[in-house]
Amino acid sequence: MFLEELIKDANPIEICGDTKKDIKGIKYDSRNVTAGDLFVCVTGFKTDGHLYVHSAVKNGAIAILAEKDLEVPQNVTLIKVADTRVAMADLAARFYGNPSSKLKLIGVTGTNGKTTTTHLIKKILEEAGYTVGLLGTISNMIGNEVLPAERTTPEAPDLQFLLHKMVNKGAHYAVMEVSSHALQLYRVRGCKFRSAVFTNISQDHLDFHESMEEYVDEKKKLFAMLSSSSENYGLVNNDDLYHQHFEEASKVPVFKYAVDGSGDFKAQEVDVKPQGVSYTAFYPGGKISLNLKLTGLFSVYNSLAAFAVGFKEGIAPEIIKKALENITGVPGRFEKVECNQDFTVIVDYAHTPDSLKNVLETAKDFAKRRIITVFGCGGDRDRTKRPLMGEAAALNSDICVVTSDNPRSEDPEAIIEDIIPGVKKHTNSFKIEVDRKKAIKLALEMAQKNDIVIIAGKGHETYQEINGKKLPFDDKEVVKSILSER
Repeated sequence: MFLEELIKDANPIEICGDTKKDIKGIKYDSRNVTAGDLFVCVTGFKTDGHLYVHSAVKNGAIAILAEKDLEVPQNVTLIKVADTRVAMADLAARFYGNPSSKLKLIGVTGTNGKTTTTHLIKKILEEAGYTVGLLGTISNMIGNEVLPAERTTPEAPDLQFLLHKMVNKGAHYAVMEVSSHALQLYRVRGCKFRSAVFTNISQDHLDFHESMEEYVDEKKKLFAMLSSSSENYGLVNNDDLYHQHFEEASKVPVFKYAVDGSGDFKAQEVDVKPQGVSYTAFYPGGKISLNLKLTGLFSVYNSLAAFAVGFKEGIAPEIIKKALENITGVPGRFEKVECNQDFTVIVDYAHTPDSLKNVLETAKDFAKRRIITVFGCGGDRDRTKRPLMGEAAALNSDICVVTSDNPRSEDPEAIIEDIIPGVKKHTNSFKIEVDRKKAIKLALEMAQKNDIVIIAGKGHETYQEINGKKLPFDDKEVVKSILSER
């Protein structure tokens, strides 16, 4: 696409150079620039893209989008804008032909449950015969093709490229996790959402957002993005304290789902068992019984939200039922690890106080003996939730093993020191082992017949991030390796 066409609606402050250039791609990382690209200088939290213009030009950039005064070679075009993140999102959508307008795009936001809910929605739509794209924490998918995912919601150029690829592959729908970071940093700007789903709110990301109020304000932007159309709708968890904020942000009808409260979609006669949950789903005009292989009350909420989306998309309840009942699990979400041991091992992504509490309460519902919990907290993230994680673990476990999660640039021992005051409020039955592999081994060695070992925090992740490096580490594989040696 020619540069002059690409920047037509970018409201440039200044243009220096030729705009009749054919742009081959949009890049925000100078290391990924190739010949003919437009390089966008993004001011980040750790570095500033404006510092890498020379590297981008050396790699082949023929145009630069910046928000600061720069000097560039005469053969390179410089476009100055007020905010490169805003402009980058607009340009990316334009470059890839506004792909979201050619799909039915469903966004799911909230603190917990986004990953599972998007996977369930995808399965329901596929059961109805649609080709579906997925964008989220575990992976990006087009049908059965799996693409790696680096963050919950990709940066705008990567996101628009993936949506464009989904269109080219014949996808009818795209189902997407939408993080608060993505909304605040304009990653989803330019996306045309058909519907928005709100799961729940609890404390998270307060290292990034200044307060819970700001966190909620960013989340509800997804509902504000729904354009006035007879086809568009919102869906909120009516049992969550913050549901009204999302309803008020929407310009289109918002429907409610609930277990405890009232809703357009309601789960009753809920029965939580180790092997799964069953309940009766009430929907406008009828009801249907569901027997899922997923367990925990959180699975009721996630599946009910997915059920509601399927129903609003015109899919018959019997087809929705078939899809939901065939799902055996989602990677790293209350996932059992079986190695012929006489106790239960469960790996879960729970990394907030509320999600850890929910996972442990579910385990308590069917625990025959003790619950041993291995957990930590991520480095360079919200410090205030660390003692709260300690409290959640201590209140709902018989033994806690406090260890490292992804320490990133922080001292793992310092992170653990922040956790321990919360643990000590409720128990003295805890152990500290900084090395995560040794901590898992310790928990497994303590486990006796009919105990439950919960390994929380990393779930599906296959790495541990330490001092800027992602080292191979998979909780499930570590468990299998340790148990196979016994």
